[in-house]
Amino acid sequence: MSEMNLQNHPAIILVCPQMGENIGAAARVMANFGLKDLRVINPRDGWPNEKARTMSAGAFDWGVNAQVFETLEAGLSDLSYVLATTARPRGMEKPVFNAEEGIGALKSRSDVKVGVMFGAEKAGLLNEDVALADGILTYPVDRSFSSLNLAQAVGVFAHAWAASTIEGEAREEFAGVGEVADRDQLVRMFEHFEDELDRAGFFFPEEKRTVMTQNLRNAFVRAEWTQQEVQTFRGAIKALALGRGKARIERKG
Repeated sequence: MSEMNLQNHPAIILVCPQMGENIGAAARVMANFGLKDLRVINPRDGWPNEKARTMSAGAFDWGVNAQVFETLEAGLSDLSYVLATTARPRGMEKPVFNAEEGIGALKSRSDVKVGVMFGAEKAGLLNEDVALADGILTYPVDRSFSSLNLAQAVGVFAHAWAASTIEGEAREEFAGVGEVADRDQLVRMFEHFEDELDRAGFFFPEEKRTVMTQNLRNAFVRAEWTQQEVQTFRGAIKALALGRGKARIERKG
């Protein structure tokens, strides 16, 4: 996959996180999906944190840049548009987005720095934290069990962000390794296969030949063969045909 354009990727802001392990896990999933700007607000267990580094699985070495701030205001100071993640109604006049809508709102502000806030493990974001946000980002969690692990919450957003920006690159990387076979190559493969089937007495009774041939060709066409696959299959047909001939010679002997 080509190196991702990190311009205007959102900052991930962890507000008063309690456990170093969750910070590290959040950094790890950020790296998985190409996010680098991590801002940690007043972490309970201080910083640097060895548990965070261990849990990050090398994300900080990869390029996730963790900055630590004493106050949320300081951590947001250079951001022009911020969303706050929460599963609870806040009674505030703010736009509420699902992940897709929130990412659209962030991307529409490509000329400014943007960010997404996540609250502490125990209670999430405080109302005074949400008050500093331009909008609310919420997930379709079951309201009877809406508590989401901090790193998981970051992961849901990071995945949605990547899906909207680099999913095409990922699909291209896993695309087929060969050129797609053209119709002429397929037809010649069909004829080769059908000739050998005919020699083997496959098309019986004769009145069903047309239907049987159509069934075979329909199945082959659905497979979207590559040129290499066609060549390999024709080689297999040839090998089977030679094997059948060899068996006949042995029986005569």
